[in-house]
Amino acid sequence: MERSPAPRTSYSRSGFSLVEILIVVVVIGMTVVLVAPTINFGHYQIDGAMQSIGFQLMAAQREAISQQHDVIVEFDAANRALIIIDDNNNNRSVDAGERTRTYTLENLVRFGRASASALSFGSADITFTQTVNGLPSVTFHRNGAASQDGAVYLSSTRAIAGDASRQSDTRALAVDRPTGRVEWWRYDGSAWHQGF
Repeated sequence: MERSPAPRTSYSRSGFSLVEILIVVVVIGMTVVLVAPTINFGHYQIDGAMQSIGFQLMAAQREAISQQHDVIVEFDAANRALIIIDDNNNNRSVDAGERTRTYTLENLVRFGRASASALSFGSADITFTQTVNGLPSVTFHRNGAASQDGAVYLSSTRAIAGDASRQSDTRALAVDRPTGRVEWWRYDGSAWHQGF
């Protein structure tokens, strides 16, 4: 009586071994360690702050038109904040019951021009000369006009500290008095360009 050989079972390998997974994780970790210092997070935060402040200014102007009362925008450089006040009685001061909203800048963003050349709006970090509560401000009226021409400069903490490689982190937002229109400016390290 002949015995038939036992059937062979074939094992196919599927998946990855623990060693292979660890090697991939180590390679990814080394890549992150090498690349992370070259990523300019301040640059992205500056762009985000520029867009946020620009949109807040445009929203303040639209609200002044739609609600038919003044809207005051204060720039608090010390606290890195934008304060928007509904001036319901148009008396250019903050009264009880008038809505106030505060928007704080990101950690790496400051009001400032760093070493970028000044635009025609002026060289101060915040060029608005009108003050409300001791802070530079601009008021949007119910016809959409602004109380004055002016601008704010934004820059990263590194650019303000003098890091020459971060000078392109500087941005500016300007308000046109007759129309209340907001203009966006970007510094490339040697010249200003209008737009995002």
